[in-house]
Amino acid sequence: MILPVIAVFLLLGGALYVTSAPQFGAPPDEAARVRFMSSPQFRNGHFENRNNVTVELKGGSMFKTLMEYISASDTRPAKPLPVADPANQGTGQLPDSAARVTWYGHSAIFLELEGKRLLIDPMLGPAASPLPIFGKRFSLRDRIDMRRFSRIDAVIISHDHYDHLDFRSIRRLKQHVRHFYVPLGVGSHLRRWGVAADRITELDWWESVSFDGIELTATPAQHFSGRGLSDRNSTLWASWVIKGRHSSIFFSGDSGYGPHFREIGDRFGPFDLTMMECGQYNEKWANIHSMPEQSVQAHRDLRGKVMMPIHWGAFQLAVHPWTEPPDRAAAEAAAQGVTLITPMIGEAVEIGGTLPLRRWWKKQETKTPVQISEPAHASSRS
Repeated sequence: MILPVIAVFLLLGGALYVTSAPQFGAPPDEAARVRFMSSPQFRNGHFENRNNVTVELKGGSMFKTLMEYISASDTRPAKPLPVADPANQGTGQLPDSAARVTWYGHSAIFLELEGKRLLIDPMLGPAASPLPIFGKRFSLRDRIDMRRFSRIDAVIISHDHYDHLDFRSIRRLKQHVRHFYVPLGVGSHLRRWGVAADRITELDWWESVSFDGIELTATPAQHFSGRGLSDRNSTLWASWVIKGRHSSIFFSGDSGYGPHFREIGDRFGPFDLTMMECGQYNEKWANIHSMPEQSVQAHRDLRGKVMMPIHWGAFQLAVHPWTEPPDRAAAEAAAQGVTLITPMIGEAVEIGGTLPLRRWWKKQETKTPVQISEPAHASSRS
């Protein structure tokens, strides 16, 4: 009799924790759900991918996948990862016509665009999970200087998974951010964490908003959402098109490969820079996370000029070696004639400038100068 009682208490305690701990966020309220009814993506009480794409595992059970995860090798760096020297972290003033991007591991991006400062999926916390003992971040040789983020014009979120929307990071950043732009429903989490409703804009796919000369458009992705036990697909997921007067940039968020990339490219391309998900993949869930070769093809579908692999270099969320994503992407990019850049964590890249293509994760670096192309707006559509 004791064991069933203990099990009941554990279940009740777990349910209470999920509903009360702030890091889980909050479900969309009734007013939000009324708005969802007008979204083509919202069907049968939840958001859905196009073309009946699902998130179920292929070719194996969850238990088997968990065992593979536990037994996998080389999934974490043996040593702390290098961080760019402060002199290369883009602290200098940019001309209003210029753009500069800095990667902070995984999908966390600091984008300086025509005088504005944007943070994209600023997961800067220690763990990609609601419990800090799971999903720990790879060690870094040096701390990320958070003082860089004391004046942020906009934060852009792709979806509400823990490796993209981090409670600790939002709590620390929120007082320094003018406005948050998120897919439908994600604002509910931010409001629970103390962000005022009038500082949040929620967008459906293909909806756009402009601020200070920058146009943001939420575009399709092939993924899913959820932070708790019962909120699967209760909020929307998205990729983002970011256009200034002189530069055009695409951020993939998380997405399996699909026809939406070509559609986005047809509507908004070409792009000066695409930041493409390229990690935490597996054939069992290829519907929702692109393989590296597919990421390169998606970049071509988008009519991108320069591709930067993201969604790697910070967490172990799949069973592949941690260096495999950039290696496979670099090989495919070379085969397809795609210009690839792989900056170090914290290394600022000026769009329109030059950057060595560093395979910094290798013992021997390959340093090939790469010229980032002229802004897409100055070239004709192909």
